[in-house]
Amino acid sequence: MKSKSILALGAFAITIAAGSSFAQTPVPVAGGVRLGVEQTEIQAVATGWSLKKSVLGKSVYNEEGKSVGKIDDVIVAPDKAVSYAIIGAGGFLGVGKHDVAIPVGQFRVQNDKITLPGATKDALKALPKFEYAKK
Repeated sequence: MKSKSILALGAFAITIAAGSSFAQTPVPVAGGVRLGVEQTEIQAVATGWSLKKSVLGKSVYNEEGKSVGKIDDVIVAPDKAVSYAIIGAGGFLGVGKHDVAIPVGQFRVQNDKITLPGATKDALKALPKFEYAKK
């Protein structure tokens, strides 16, 4: 995992976006669309990479080892590609926090840490604030 880009999380997120679940057997629905995973796929799912365990809530560091924020969310675009990580920068206990969207291609995993080369807390706070679309 050390040398992998954070883009490796894409396969898991694409699976989520595509509507897969962890069911033991497929459940047919109207129109013949398969739901869930086959018994033969369970091993691959069980040994896959979990966003919840490996990415979400994890600190992000710059190349100097200084924490610059935490990954609060991962955005899956309508085309089912992992596009951005939402980083919470600044603030204390959520007060004054500034969320920003960072393209996943800018992250690296080095020494078991998620890094964002060139980042500082001030640089992240200077980026446009990310806000979820209102539906």
